[in-house]
Amino acid sequence: MDVKKLEYPAKVMLAWAEAIGGNKQITEWLIKNGYTELGIFVYALKLDNDARKWLMDNGYPHLMALICAVERNKSAMEWLQRYNYSILEKMALAGDGDEDAFQWLMDNNYRDFAYIAKKIQFVKDDIEDRNNDPHYISFD
Repeated sequence: MDVKKLEYPAKVMLAWAEAIGGNKQITEWLIKNGYTELGIFVYALKLDNDARKWLMDNGYPHLMALICAVERNKSAMEWLQRYNYSILEKMALAGDGDEDAFQWLMDNNYRDFAYIAKKIQFVKDDIEDRNNDPHYISFD
């Protein structure tokens, strides 16, 4: 499989963070303007199986590994390490609340990635809270 590179202008990184944070208009803008993988990532992060499959089938296993690593999947974290995706590994750790990883991103001038990791953490924590709330009923 050909793994695609993740190189984006700063404004696209900011748009990705906003999409992760829940801005549906920006998510759709990403999908329609050449950044389909970033828009699909948002759906995959929110447990959409079709989106997860799309990432894998279209050359973005590293984005799927990021999501799975945030979800504490050890083999996904090992995959990121094995294939030298150190930034995504730090993002996964920071997205799971690891402050040292977040600080590493900040200290090494990966502020955009640190910001995205915090947005991922917010979504992940929200999903976890809803899954653990016996009063929450999902009709999805």
